[in-house]
Amino acid sequence: MGPRSRERRAGAVQSTNDSSALSKSSLAARGYVQDAFIALLVPGAVRRAPLINRGYYVRARAVRHCVRAFLERTCAPPGAPRAQILSLGAGSDSLYFRLKTAGHLARAAVWEVDFPEVARRKAERISETPELCALTGPFQKGDPAPALCFESLDYRILGLDLRQLERLDEALAAAGLNAVSPTLLLAEAVLTYLEPDSAAALIAWAAQRFPNAIFVIYEQMKPQDAFGQFMLQHFRQLNSPLHGLDHCPDVEAQRRRFLQAGWTACSAVDMNEFYRCFLPAEERRRMESLEPFDEFEEWHLKCAHYFILAASRGDNFSQTLMFPPSEAFPRVDPVSPSGIFSASVVKSDSQGPNLKRYGHASVLLSPDIILSAGGFGEQEGRHCRVKNLHLLSRYCNFEWKGSQICSHGTEIQWDGRLYHTMTKLSDTQVLVLGGRLSPVSPALGFLQLHFCKSEDNSTEDLKVTLTKAGPKEDSTLSCWRHSATEVSYQNQKYLFVYGGRSVVEPVLSDWHFLHVETMAWVRIPVEGEAPEARHSHSACSWQGGALIAGGLGASEELLNSVLFLRPISCGFLWESIDIQPPITPRYSHTAHVLNGKLLLVGGVWIHSSSVPGVTVINLTTGLSSEYQIDTTYVPWPLMLHNHTSILLPDEQQLLLLGGGGNCFSFGTYFNPHPVTLDLSSLSAGQ
Repeated sequence: MGPRSRERRAGAVQSTNDSSALSKSSLAARGYVQDAFIALLVPGAVRRAPLINRGYYVRARAVRHCVRAFLERTCAPPGAPRAQILSLGAGSDSLYFRLKTAGHLARAAVWEVDFPEVARRKAERISETPELCALTGPFQKGDPAPALCFESLDYRILGLDLRQLERLDEALAAAGLNAVSPTLLLAEAVLTYLEPDSAAALIAWAAQRFPNAIFVIYEQMKPQDAFGQFMLQHFRQLNSPLHGLDHCPDVEAQRRRFLQAGWTACSAVDMNEFYRCFLPAEERRRMESLEPFDEFEEWHLKCAHYFILAASRGDNFSQTLMFPPSEAFPRVDPVSPSGIFSASVVKSDSQGPNLKRYGHASVLLSPDIILSAGGFGEQEGRHCRVKNLHLLSRYCNFEWKGSQICSHGTEIQWDGRLYHTMTKLSDTQVLVLGGRLSPVSPALGFLQLHFCKSEDNSTEDLKVTLTKAGPKEDSTLSCWRHSATEVSYQNQKYLFVYGGRSVVEPVLSDWHFLHVETMAWVRIPVEGEAPEARHSHSACSWQGGALIAGGLGASEELLNSVLFLRPISCGFLWESIDIQPPITPRYSHTAHVLNGKLLLVGGVWIHSSSVPGVTVINLTTGLSSEYQIDTTYVPWPLMLHNHTSILLPDEQQLLLLGGGGNCFSFGTYFNPHPVTLDLSSLSAGQ
């Protein structure tokens, strides 16, 4: 790489600091963390989305956990070497000022290193801000040429390139950093921007330079799955690619590289595990209540792709594990795959409108017509809540053609809801229940779609009328992420509406029976132990009852239970299905019953490092098996959450429609094409 390329790359990496600093400022402004200083260090203000606030919150808490643990271990009596914190790539971080205010620097000091321009800019900002100067005490500002940009009794800021280790070593020594004092090295999203050889050299240098130290890093990982690929693409587009993830793709590989570089103990966890195991439940509840939130899939996926690691060496820290294994977060890896389902792009008329959306609902109107409605997606070149309905129609050559239609109604138009349910009442009628317009605005009332075909039965001139249905002024169903399943009782058809979440309740445990013929809510006795509350679960009709699987429960806990609402003479009975081996907890998946087997398709899980495929559960024996999805012949990445799926049992095929999500700060991703899974190997293995 030439000098100009390196300069451009360095500038791009520096810009990530500016974005990160604004996110940290948003974090403090919304009450996620207490930080009165970041706004003084970062000019301007921006309000980030709740998903980004959550992501930066868990990062801030993980770093705080490590800093506090280090300071607790280095409480030294007078006369002993003072503790040292060396923050590499510190940017505009306010760590020094927070520690000083809390009284944690009486026997400690802070050194910060970043690119010269970033360091000089921070030094200028501090020197111009009386509130910050009052905390640093008397200080000196360095010349533009030397590395030392700011110096006070317990705070130094240096402008250096971390790839120039000899100069880094000399400058730190000149700035008073003591090699033998207990030292905490911090690198938040820093090493990953270095070339692998430079990062490895920095890790080895730190191990040799500091015999009594802890090295903490926070970085990205898991580059190979769908979310990881989209993450890599984002940073490449910013001209700040993530290096070395192919060599160190997970926490185990990261641990090995530190141990092989001379660190004697090392522990690491992804941010899901940190959040569940190292934050008190009360603090999690506080954070979860700060802002309306409904992007759980991307929250968990983001946390699965970042980790916090602490490596240690020396007498004080030789056996220190900052993140000891916890039984509160057991790994539940799926069993070895029993087979593979090949995926392919649905043969279709490429000129038709796309089905790029998520949070929508789909229903099979007839063997050759699939309706999808609602959700968030692409419409007329912009991202929005989708108001056009989408039809996928199959022709005699087995090709599918997509078309968009608008609903017409004298009373109402489609309101752009998402996370609703749709149920086919007949070949020409579909019932829409629940959904939301925003996390604070439920989509109230029933909607009914009426389809009127042309005389030649073509879908080209299909007319759709939208009307209100159900009881007037009915507020029974003001929820979303629920399920609606057809069940039978006394030879009558009902919809069993279960779970979900609402503006008031983050997760619901109640259920309702809707009599389809009269569109009235009725009471039907249900016996047995009621299942725990959940949303984003799956539900299938089976033997006149309903199969409920997985979901997200109270305190955002992922569930792996499978329940059967079994018909009995006086109503229904809740039964739990014993599954062996136990399945990995998941949510945001879809499900179908095929030949006495329950298929759980995709979804999000956090208790395994593998990628969800299709879990197959034999409903007679309770035995579970796993099938991988071969994505060789489909556009990658393929995100199997927030999608819908349609089973075509006669063809032994499963159509996957839409899916994706708002992927943290990396942008919004939509699966570009409908995909079909070939299930024939499942039938062959019966």
